[in-house]
Amino acid sequence: MFSSVLVANRGEIALRIARSCRELGVRVIMIHSTADRDSPALRLADQRVQIGPATAKRSYLYPPAILEAALNAGAQAVHPGYGFLSEDADFAEMCESKGLTFIGPSPSVIAALGDKTQARNLAAASGLPVLPGSPAPLRTGQEAKQVADEIGYPVIIKAVAGGGGRGMAVVRDPRDFLKACAETRTSAQAVFGDGRVFVEKYVEHARHIEVQVLGDLHGGIVSLGERDCTVQRRRQKLIEESPAPGLSAELTGRIRQAAVTLARAVGYAGAGTFEFLVDPGGAFYFIEANCRIQVEHPVTEMVTGVDLVREQLLIAAGRPLSLRQRDVELRGVAIECRVNTEDPRRGFLPTPGVVERFLPPGGPFTRVDTHGADGVSIGAEYDSLLAKVIVWAPDRDQAIARMRRALSEFHVSGRGVCTTIEFLQDILGDARFQEARHTTSLADIMVAATS
Repeated sequence: MFSSVLVANRGEIALRIARSCRELGVRVIMIHSTADRDSPALRLADQRVQIGPATAKRSYLYPPAILEAALNAGAQAVHPGYGFLSEDADFAEMCESKGLTFIGPSPSVIAALGDKTQARNLAAASGLPVLPGSPAPLRTGQEAKQVADEIGYPVIIKAVAGGGGRGMAVVRDPRDFLKACAETRTSAQAVFGDGRVFVEKYVEHARHIEVQVLGDLHGGIVSLGERDCTVQRRRQKLIEESPAPGLSAELTGRIRQAAVTLARAVGYAGAGTFEFLVDPGGAFYFIEANCRIQVEHPVTEMVTGVDLVREQLLIAAGRPLSLRQRDVELRGVAIECRVNTEDPRRGFLPTPGVVERFLPPGGPFTRVDTHGADGVSIGAEYDSLLAKVIVWAPDRDQAIARMRRALSEFHVSGRGVCTTIEFLQDILGDARFQEARHTTSLADIMVAATS
């Protein structure tokens, strides 16, 4: 095992990684920007290193500063968390070139699966179903429109290097396509530094299902079940749960096996997630892979009892998987709600400010992953995620009731600061969600109904 790990992230995921490191007796080196110098996450660090200003491009997205911090502090490995540089193949390669272990899959696997068109092609070659679409990035708007016209509307334009629900546009009318394509290219270039796009058939009223896998450096691969991530706004997840409700065991079994098949085909090592859409007829399609720990990983931990961050660290250190597929058993139901500092009444606009009072919920089988505290400053420079509330119960009805109780206890206040707590309560109380009849359009329908 490593003697020291540098955590190349911030907020709740930095705190989460630090906890698993400390339980393993690993020294924690934590970087931070000037904006995060008073972050509660830093209290678990054995060593803190300020690497730059608040602007992410000059701190958390600036490899030279991160690598210098790691080497000067004597780190043996770098854990990137999620977001920022977690799926940057170049950064993973830079770590390796400096003698640092990148806690994640190899640079070649990240590069292959991070390119969505290449990932689609690898999936298809491995026998996984994929949606009709372009097998390669499209050079011009006219070329992209030709593909869209051939596969039929609605279509979705996606950034090849996209992630986190960004760099996408749904087009239902051919007359809107060229404008949407140009806007998506521009957005992708600004956000990801890569303006390439491709086109795929858009599935209306879909379910979004993802499978958590672990792979070691010795060829071992296991699935830790599926998560339902269907409740989304602007294609960014709000509520996740495991196991997926309302789907047959036969269907989820096939989806899990598809994820393992692709992971094995690419030689995946580390924690990873393979994402699928399920259409109203029950057909499923691979859409993308995430070569990192996911925001929603706690729901899998709650139903399996497996510490995924611990497993990441052990795998990166060369240990074989500590469990086999027959050892994996999903017990009960876990649900996670993301509490963001956003105003649902204003299109989920971020609401920066200072949290004056922060009172998270407690109670049986209730977990809160957060960097929130009284006096914490919520800046406009970073993601608006403030906390994740995760509950477990023997069945889904009890899990929903427990989550509603937990959210009712959660108090966040501060001048100008709004959260998504009330909107999450509305979704949990909606009959479509409670009866597992919800689709990816539920949140948008509910927002439209109150506009």
